[in-house]
Amino acid sequence: MTQTVWMPREFVERPDMVAATDALLGREDVPFSEREDVFTVEALGLQWDIGVRVFEPTRPEQIPVDADGKKVGGLFLHGGEDDWRQLVPLAELLVGKLGWKVVLPTFPGRLYLPDASRDWPGDTIHPDGTVRTPIWQDGEFVSPDDYDIIKDQKQRLRDGTRTLARAKPGTRFYHRMAAWPAAMEVGMIEAARRHLPESEYAVYVHGHSTGGPIVSMLSQRIPNCSGNLAAEASPFGYINAAKFAWAPTGKVQGYDRTAAPAKERYDLFNDLYIRTWRDHARYRGPEALAKEGPSALMRLPWLMEEILDEWAEQTVRPRFKCEYLITHNIRTSLVAAAEVSAERLGLDAAGTQALVDRFVGYTEPLSGPDVKPLPPTLTGISGASRDHSPEVYAEVIVPMFEAIEPRPKYALTRYLGGTHKMWGEDGDLPLGIAPAVITDWHDAIVGGWFSA
Repeated sequence: MTQTVWMPREFVERPDMVAATDALLGREDVPFSEREDVFTVEALGLQWDIGVRVFEPTRPEQIPVDADGKKVGGLFLHGGEDDWRQLVPLAELLVGKLGWKVVLPTFPGRLYLPDASRDWPGDTIHPDGTVRTPIWQDGEFVSPDDYDIIKDQKQRLRDGTRTLARAKPGTRFYHRMAAWPAAMEVGMIEAARRHLPESEYAVYVHGHSTGGPIVSMLSQRIPNCSGNLAAEASPFGYINAAKFAWAPTGKVQGYDRTAAPAKERYDLFNDLYIRTWRDHARYRGPEALAKEGPSALMRLPWLMEEILDEWAEQTVRPRFKCEYLITHNIRTSLVAAAEVSAERLGLDAAGTQALVDRFVGYTEPLSGPDVKPLPPTLTGISGASRDHSPEVYAEVIVPMFEAIEPRPKYALTRYLGGTHKMWGEDGDLPLGIAPAVITDWHDAIVGGWFSA
């Protein structure tokens, strides 16, 4: 008998998502454990503490296997401003209902190592004008003397006024900012090796939002990575930069994209972006437009209260980021970061060029005769996503994926509900589109789509 391979749908209607939610939540619970692992890696002559959260069934035999007989393991990376806690809703569903093992890493520097709660104290901008900064190694802190505060209004249409902590040349902060991309690569590969070993597991990666370009990069560097689960996830940096140029402020269904000049991002490698309530507003505004129409502006004070309350609840998370040079393909900054690190390490011209090539290579697929091919990518977008409109996929993202050689397997599904935070409540979808999305992930894996 020929086994039928699961195939993705082009659209998932709201009644089907309600049914998927009921079916998933109605499944018997799988008992699971949760633990933290903090380990140290070396990258470019510096030590980096990497933290991951591991979720796994208490009975290992409950972990499902993919179509090739390997245990299913997820390596899920949060969006850039956050930490592992962002993706707990997905991990708990995948482990507690479907039996997966899921590893949630945190970007280097984003885990609050001084306190077991991992809650960052205060707000991102302190009353004295200093700001929250990364902790790349336990006990190592950035002095306010090591950076200048910059108020940037060049992208005011999209971001409002941005607050940047610009690391001063020659400081340890400066050299950390130059070297952290390598720490990301080394740290995430080590996380997979420690918890999802090649002998037992097939690794399926997911990166929420700007975690997407990072896991796209990792998908060819983790030897047992079998697929990219790219729901509400940005693609490789070079594709994401084209997406940004197509609509710098995003687009929502039913409305034209904002007519704004398509400027390349200019972020310096030593600029740490300090987030504020404005970053919640630039999502909540378009999402309100998509759901309520222009009348959403008539309740602007109420909407702003929601935004400010949401921000206040989230200040225990890192809420800073510096990965635009990878996620938006800012090659001048990647080259500069590599050259600064090469000079610190005393590399010769050949070594410097090799490091430059390594850094620039983070934004695009690897190529060559001995390179692991890109694994299949199963993409999903929500109904009211500012960053992931059907139009930008049709006009930019899908054609660029199809131009990759060798051409990777790729599929796109539109879930007609929810927002960019795909587990967020949306009326009769208490967990947003997440149950429908992860049910499709699971069925695709065990049903052979990633192997066919």
